[in-house]
Amino acid sequence: MSAEAARNEGGPATANPGNRPVLMVAGTAALGGFLFGYDTAVINGAVDAVKDAFHMSSGVLGFVVSSALLGSAVGAWFAGPLGDRLGRVRVMLIAATLFATSAIGSALAWGPVSLALWRVLGGLAVGAASVIAPAYIAEVSPAHLRGRLGSLQQLAIVTGIFVSLLVDYLLAAVAGGAGESVPWGGAAWRWMFASAAVPATVYGLLALRIPESPRYLVKRGRSGEAHGVLSRIVGGDVDLRLREIQRSLAGGIEVVRLHDLRGPRFGLLPIVWVGILLSVFQQFVGINVIFYYSSTLWQAVGFSEDNALLITVITSVTNILTTFVAIALVDRVGRRPLLLTGAAGMVVTLGTMALCFATATGSGDDLRLGPVAGKIALVAANLYVVSFGMSWGPVVWVLLGEMFNNTIRATALAVAAAAQWLANWLISTSFPVLADIGLTFAYGLYTAFAALALIFVLRAVPETKGRELEEM
Repeated sequence: MSAEAARNEGGPATANPGNRPVLMVAGTAALGGFLFGYDTAVINGAVDAVKDAFHMSSGVLGFVVSSALLGSAVGAWFAGPLGDRLGRVRVMLIAATLFATSAIGSALAWGPVSLALWRVLGGLAVGAASVIAPAYIAEVSPAHLRGRLGSLQQLAIVTGIFVSLLVDYLLAAVAGGAGESVPWGGAAWRWMFASAAVPATVYGLLALRIPESPRYLVKRGRSGEAHGVLSRIVGGDVDLRLREIQRSLAGGIEVVRLHDLRGPRFGLLPIVWVGILLSVFQQFVGINVIFYYSSTLWQAVGFSEDNALLITVITSVTNILTTFVAIALVDRVGRRPLLLTGAAGMVVTLGTMALCFATATGSGDDLRLGPVAGKIALVAANLYVVSFGMSWGPVVWVLLGEMFNNTIRATALAVAAAAQWLANWLISTSFPVLADIGLTFAYGLYTAFAALALIFVLRAVPETKGRELEEM
């Protein structure tokens, strides 16, 4: 019996579309995460060439590199209210357009100011994608698959990082250096930036083919369309699911603004603070130090440049592989156990790195680890990435997409994601200063934050495995 016939006869409207449709739409949304990773990492291969081309000081170069992170915080902050007003899919299309425009603009930049402005524009897109993708994936996913599908966001991010590093490497190899010209014309570093326009275009074209979020449609009074999306994508007792969504949104605010998140404790609702602190701890454990500074770090402790780059690639691949572990486990063992296991692993591995660097000789560029301590630090660093990649990397995005109720989800997620980008910027820009104080101090600080993250999960983070969004 069809769903329409069932409704006409008064029975429950059920559908069984299988997992393929929801996997396809969730995968398309997660492409925003791919661009997120690609855009933030693509500048790595171009840094030295851009510095030489525009004769930038280290301070100006640091600002240009970090400008995308500040743009991401702004993009995340406004993406939630914009998603409530225009819809999730339209924000994806806006993000794709900004991505592509930023890629071409950065490739044609004529100086540090123009490059910084184009990077900020790309950052706006990154920030918007970091909010809309997890919100949309959570809103179209059945409860029993939501953790795995939500983890696609992190898988896409780390894959985007890896692909951008690979493209940078190939372009530099063809040209004989990032600052040299490729055979078809133009400096390799300009083509590194331009390459981001390809996945941005693919993202935009695919976003045109996916349906709007059923939760958003109900919120805007378009329940008939929401019923159709639920039938095609989610399945099950569609009428019951639609009534539950309508009930959860009854009397709610159509477009939630930031002041609607106010609560009795410290100015915000408690659940919003949980989202903010999850985001901050995800960055304060120092993960992006490994990805942004790893080559420089390993050269500083005695590895050759070639070996340091190889270690960086291995670390990137390790991060991708461990994300598959999270995808396999998140809907089986739950969110909290993975976060607790990951935090404990990071305490041990970061603490080991801090102890290894305490044995280093020399300082600054002459810092060196002994042969045993160097190997232990290398193993600890990669086990640290394993601990993060199987837990805090993907699971935080899963929780941010599902832990807020239907009324406030997009805007609350926007606030949490903006906090994450600011924390990312703070950790990334502070590491050189902390490293000057001492790598033992830097990694000791990240160890302390990992321990605080473990306590925070024990005391404040709810388990959401298997719960429908309407129960949140």
